[in-house]
Amino acid sequence: MAGEALGKDIGKDFGKPRQLDFPRPLTTVDVVIFAIRDDSLRVLLVQRPAGEGEPFPHAWALPGGFVDVAKDRDLAACAARKLREKTGVTSPYLEQLGSWGSATRDPRGWSATHAYFALIPDQGGELASDARWFPLPGGRLKDKLAFDHGDILATAIQRLRNKVEYTSLPAYLMPAEFTLPDLQRVYEIVLDRPLEKSAFRTRILSADMIEPVAKMRRGPNRPAQLYRLKKGRAPVYFVRTFNPPE
Repeated sequence: MAGEALGKDIGKDFGKPRQLDFPRPLTTVDVVIFAIRDDSLRVLLVQRPAGEGEPFPHAWALPGGFVDVAKDRDLAACAARKLREKTGVTSPYLEQLGSWGSATRDPRGWSATHAYFALIPDQGGELASDARWFPLPGGRLKDKLAFDHGDILATAIQRLRNKVEYTSLPAYLMPAEFTLPDLQRVYEIVLDRPLEKSAFRTRILSADMIEPVAKMRRGPNRPAQLYRLKKGRAPVYFVRTFNPPE
């Protein structure tokens, strides 16, 4: 009987959340948002608020914030929410970049952030007053960022450049319709070097990642075929990298 009563007591407590008896770190998600604007690779940054107790007042930082346990089912959902809040769009490409954490990165306490990078087409239009697109000449940002966001951004730029060498990621930076020269130019902007036209065209068309649309772009030169990214197409991984021209 005593054992049976003990079993019932244990059963009543089983599955109940335990009270944590240790301090929890601050948990945030930050998003490195890339786009091509004015013929250059740019990153979206937001200006930190200057309220009482806010760290790095007026400094520029990556968009992000604390995980909302009531809204975010996981880290990727939190990243997508932060992206929508700052740009009003859903990114066609969102990838987890890594995690950064220490007792010193945030003056408010022990902090860990989970960083993502996103690729979006240039949407144009106006941003919120606290947001701005910053150019990345030579793949670097001149401005100093809040927290350790400069390190996170540098890692994201390197990851993007490395993957562009052998994947179709720049297609996610394109508008709904584009020409092959448009796409080649975006590759060249990200890689910061020219690519051979014929080899590029052959590789892209053989990858089966884009499809022609039933119209042409007309201008001062001969009409150019317009393409679009195939719906639901996952990134393509090429066998060889885009080698620099000899």
